[in-house]
Amino acid sequence: MRRKEWTGLEGRRLEEKRKEERELGERRRNEWTGGERRRMEKRRGGGGEGEEGRRLGESPPHRKRRKRVQQYEVEVTLDPDTAQPKLILSDDGKQVHDGGVVKELPDNPKRFTQYLYILTRQSFSSGRFYFEVQVKDKTAWWLGVARESIRRKDLITFTPENGGWTLYFLKDKLVFFGNPVVNLLVRAKLQKVGVFVDYDAGLVSFYDVEARAHIYSATGCTFSEPLYPILSPCSHDGGRNSTPLIISPVNQTD
Repeated sequence: MRRKEWTGLEGRRLEEKRKEERELGERRRNEWTGGERRRMEKRRGGGGEGEEGRRLGESPPHRKRRKRVQQYEVEVTLDPDTAQPKLILSDDGKQVHDGGVVKELPDNPKRFTQYLYILTRQSFSSGRFYFEVQVKDKTAWWLGVARESIRRKDLITFTPENGGWTLYFLKDKLVFFGNPVVNLLVRAKLQKVGVFVDYDAGLVSFYDVEARAHIYSATGCTFSEPLYPILSPCSHDGGRNSTPLIISPVNQTD
């Protein structure tokens, strides 16, 4: 009887030990997989002018950073002299959408004639600045900052090499147009995007305002001329993307 009790006890101990070893092995595999995944994402996110890829999600340091950058909010309005002829602006210069019809407008050197782009009236040549754009209910958009000399009459990709630091969104796919292009994860539908620039530090950062999440940062950028906020509402797509982009005031209590 005692021999059977001892054998049963020893069997339970052996089973518990095996269970602990299995759990330890599983934890180690998860740790390795997570670390390897982060290293792979970092490698994929690199390239261009020292761009540093980030995935959506706000840790406490990112939350503090987001609040810190919002204090550099600037008042900007859209410049009709730069608007591609199909674009429609609101009277206050805060909203823009594709009207679908090419208007007869003076062709000045400032105006975009190919892509549906528009710059703000205000430019920045030093220091830090931050602005927010509402992208709610849109299926496609493009926004960021561009240098003053960006080509406005040609079909180009607005990469840093061509003078643009921009995010592009199309039907749930989000990318930063670097070299190479950086694909970004979208965990929730974007409602409002914040753009922060530290001109002297060569930094451009993007934030998901509603989710309170950092999206992406381009670091090591080279700025040698004025930078302008740049927006594109993209084609209205038969009415499916007719909602305007809206330059919005920052909610400091967010």
